[in-house]
Amino acid sequence: MIPNDFIQTLLSRVDIVDVVDRLVPLKKAGANYQACCPFHSEKTPSFTVSPTKQFYHCFGCGAHGTAIGFLMEYAGRSFPDAVEELARDAGLTVPRIERPGEKERREEAADLTELLLEAAKFYRAALKNSPRAIDYLKSRRLTGAVAARFGIGYAPDGWQNLESAFKNYDDVALEACGLVIRADDKRYDRFRDRIMFPIHDARGRVIGFGGRVIDAGEPKYLNSPETPVFSKGRELYGLYLARNAIRDAGRTVVVEGYMDVVALAQYGVDYAVATLGTSTTPTHVQKLFRVTDSVVFCFDGDAAGRKAAWRALENTLPVLADGKDARFLFLPDGKDPDDIVRERGKAQVEELFASAIPLSEYLMSELRKAHPPTTAEGRAALVNAARPHLAAVSAPVLSALLRKRLAELSGLPESELRRLTEPTAAERRAASRDAGDSGTRAPLRPARRAPSLARELIAGILLKPELARIESMPRPGSTAPEDAALLALVEFCAHAAGDLTTAGVVQQFIGSPHEATLVDVLATVEDQALSAEQAEAQLRAAIDRWWANARRQGVTVVPEGVAQTAEEVERLRQLALAEQVARRSGAT
Repeated sequence: MIPNDFIQTLLSRVDIVDVVDRLVPLKKAGANYQACCPFHSEKTPSFTVSPTKQFYHCFGCGAHGTAIGFLMEYAGRSFPDAVEELARDAGLTVPRIERPGEKERREEAADLTELLLEAAKFYRAALKNSPRAIDYLKSRRLTGAVAARFGIGYAPDGWQNLESAFKNYDDVALEACGLVIRADDKRYDRFRDRIMFPIHDARGRVIGFGGRVIDAGEPKYLNSPETPVFSKGRELYGLYLARNAIRDAGRTVVVEGYMDVVALAQYGVDYAVATLGTSTTPTHVQKLFRVTDSVVFCFDGDAAGRKAAWRALENTLPVLADGKDARFLFLPDGKDPDDIVRERGKAQVEELFASAIPLSEYLMSELRKAHPPTTAEGRAALVNAARPHLAAVSAPVLSALLRKRLAELSGLPESELRRLTEPTAAERRAASRDAGDSGTRAPLRPARRAPSLARELIAGILLKPELARIESMPRPGSTAPEDAALLALVEFCAHAAGDLTTAGVVQQFIGSPHEATLVDVLATVEDQALSAEQAEAQLRAAIDRWWANARRQGVTVVPEGVAQTAEEVERLRQLALAEQVARRSGAT
């Protein structure tokens, strides 16, 4: 575990403008820097990087974060890897607080990826010596260049071929990474007589394999088991290689098999990825929406394909933000993407992708098929079936549009439909829990709101975090989002060790329930080049107004030093008005 005080130090030593500019060229725009957002397609720049706040934010899609967050979201780094990279640039060494067994787990993961890399080399070499495997790939019209790009190999037929690749075939680590199986006190290779597709993580490390039979046999695809370095619910085949092509194309296509990904790439459609023998998960979708605004799910048109598509829809709803686009394409029976691209060529296949069914239409179409709204009973069943899906939608605009469409189909007034389909407290808790389990975050859309004392205090603390240690700082007891965020912010800053920075404090709350509120405030507050004295004076004035309001509401215990007389309260009110006038005049 990396200590929080080191994160504070690191983010005070790096300049987010330099970090972003190395990957996304920026242009000066007043006090900030701008670019077209790298996380969604746009023609007018809405992506802003603030050197004062050390924070990036897109007012179009809501992407936001610190220098650490940018490397994670744009470059696909894990949190530890992003910290390590920034620390190297800053000349710092990352300290670690080792939890019990953490060092051993990290070393084990490194050992396993080394073994998997050696296995990948063995399989590639074996392919060159197998005319049968080469002929199979040629029959699928794959070139040597494409096979080399994806690192395709061959696992020879036989029980213990890997014995020649490793000095110690009895090493238990070969079992731990899924290369070797033990049964009845015997050891043998998991993959035998299969075309081998290495699976990479976000750093390009080999973390597992998918093996496809050459002739008839079951299972058609055999994947690595769950290991300390591989989880099929979190990884996507081809994403590491396709990341740049996805950004260039403005879309990605999710297909069902490894060979589909490779075959499409063979014909220039190199932005496809595949799930690894499992249903599409919310984590899969979240990973893809970090790279692109548009995801097309491409499935067979048979019953199995439609079942997989519906599961993908269900797992997309909780992580779909307004401005993101999910679509569904069903192929003719007996056809796969390989067949389609060979028959029709790249241009026509891309036309198919572009004309895929939008998620909203697919959802309503399937619900109508199952519950035709031709009778009162049918309309009631339709609303009842739609209810859990509407409750799962996290995108506010899409949610409103879906309810409007459902109101048209059911004949119910929108106000009544909203009441009937509003998620219960239990459903909201479940949705929040599911999002947390998948590592997702609710979409964040800064909205210009009327200023409040809580927001003013949050803004003051975020811009000058050390001021949270003022003894009279309010600690709200309300559960309202802004009050709860203010309390969490004050508690963290008051008890944190060492110096605090805006970026360091924001980083602490990424992924927390208060992230949306804090980002909303920080994204909309103006950068103010205030001296420490001016900042403290403004914040103390806001604190005094807070306690004046509290007294009016019956609070009798007021911290020492807080203005308490009617004259002082009036003076503070006039000061607040003067501050607002000054800010407005400064903005113009």
